[in-house]
Amino acid sequence: NLIEMNFCNECANMLYPKEDKSEKVLMYACRNCDHRERASNPCVYKNEIKHSAEDKTQVVHDVSADPTLPKTRNKPCRKPGCPSKEAVYFQAAANAMSLYYVCCQCLHKWKE
Repeated sequence: NLIEMNFCNECANMLYPKEDKSEKVLMYACRNCDHRERASNPCVYKNEIKHSAEDKTQVVHDVSADPTLPKTRNKPCRKPGCPSKEAVYFQAAANAMSLYYVCCQCLHKWKE
């Protein structure tokens, strides 16, 4: 799924995306001459971000207060010195065999 660069058939300069507001379609236009052509693909830019399940658990600031997540009161926090036994837990879609826990007191996270 590569986005390709387009070049002008008349002067060989790069074509830039431009909207045709009257027809509401994507066009490619040359900045050097008046050449314009309709885009064959409506995608101009694609940014794929791939995260591991561990990366996705970085957002833990509000997860302990999420009422939709199950909570346990019998899971001692693994952070040394934290006395809490209360944690929320969830499964990441990428790794359905692991449970991710977040301590409700100190927000320490771990997986089992």
